[in-house]
Amino acid sequence: MVRFPNGVFQLRYLVGLLATGVVAWVAATKPLGLTANQAYSAALIIGTLALWATAIIPEVMASLLFFLLAMLLAVAPAEIVFSGFHSTANWTVFGGLIIGAAVQMTGLGERIANALAQRFTFGYVGIISGMVTVGVVLAFLMPSSMGRIVLLAPIAMALAGRLGFEPGSNGYFGVVMAMGWGTSAPAAGILPSNVPNLILMGAADSVYDVVFTYGPYLLLHFPTLGLFKAALIIAVIVVLFPDRPKTEQFETTTTQATAEEKRLGLFLVLALIVWMTDFVHEVSPAWIALSVALFCMLPVIGVLPRTILAGNINFVPIFLTAAILGVAALVDSVGLGQIIVQELHAAVTFRPGEDFETFVSVILIDTLIQFLITAPGVAAVMVPISGSIAEASGLPIATVLNMHAVGYSNYMLPYQMGPILILGALCNVSNVVLTRMCLAVGLLGLLIGAPLSYLWWHFLGYLN
Repeated sequence: MVRFPNGVFQLRYLVGLLATGVVAWVAATKPLGLTANQAYSAALIIGTLALWATAIIPEVMASLLFFLLAMLLAVAPAEIVFSGFHSTANWTVFGGLIIGAAVQMTGLGERIANALAQRFTFGYVGIISGMVTVGVVLAFLMPSSMGRIVLLAPIAMALAGRLGFEPGSNGYFGVVMAMGWGTSAPAAGILPSNVPNLILMGAADSVYDVVFTYGPYLLLHFPTLGLFKAALIIAVIVVLFPDRPKTEQFETTTTQATAEEKRLGLFLVLALIVWMTDFVHEVSPAWIALSVALFCMLPVIGVLPRTILAGNINFVPIFLTAAILGVAALVDSVGLGQIIVQELHAAVTFRPGEDFETFVSVILIDTLIQFLITAPGVAAVMVPISGSIAEASGLPIATVLNMHAVGYSNYMLPYQMGPILILGALCNVSNVVLTRMCLAVGLLGLLIGAPLSYLWWHFLGYLN
């Protein structure tokens, strides 16, 4: 057995060695008929993802290494490689960092956390369940997963602190991930509540004239993708990150809110209203978050010192998010996603009357290609070929299209779902910890949740 630092065998080094072999093989052999540029891009992407997943080197170093090698190898133009820096997701992270600092420095987060702590009883399980419930309820009210996480992240961190959970402890991870997963994962069962759903809805309408409506979608998906997934998240957190509150008594009386807390509270309420009504004005959650951040920094009405950007904000998440988005852009730019989808589709045979086999095949294809093109990309890539799947399987096109929601809801790695990246960035949760949670929820969702979805669809008469 190979031994590494401190004489302890490290699985991540074995994964790193295997990834190195795969990188070399892809670059040398150019499988699947890849061009040289596609093979080098695939090798770079595999190596970068392995470094993020294993944390053999710090994540920010892996991100900078991706930028450097992408430019030295000239696999794509600079505007593709560095596209993450001007993406709305990255500006959402920036705004969230400022808002989080404001909530913490004014004491508003502590005030809200104290109110929540008084209500989240029944020990650690009750706390995790309460945080997940808050996230699910907010998913019905606010259509943007990223906006919800920006709003809830500083409150979750303050609650963790109020309960005596130090940053980096199991309890801290449990609280912030109950918030993040609770408001993002079950949202797959609520039609307008996350980006992949909106892409699926828009693509289905434009390609096949299939119109998704709120009620039928909720009935079809929420019992399994929503309620079951919420219960699964609670169970996974309690098992992976066991802990108990360190503070048994909570304040029942509080001091009068300061002027800064009141102003910040007003900013956040206004932001929540604008976030909730984005279907009217269509302003991106990123620009709403940035607006709140600017208000927090303005002279006179602001709540933050003018030196806030000089040393109080950690900009590492900006580089990590930009690199992850750059990887996704590179995959799309060189056409790797389409090649993988075509190969998988050609390898699977769909037959009439075999509804279970069709369901399983579509879910597995979605899950596999999600490693390359992320959750929002699954809908964009899979919708155009859904017609041929429906024709071969004899199923209605609407049924096949709905299968993709089950497929992309089971993401296995953090980069596959933007809100999870923002969670890690805002709450200082490493990719290693996020990956543990992703794998546990994703695999259990695939092995247990997907069969439950099939049984529910069969009960409703959608499948035989």
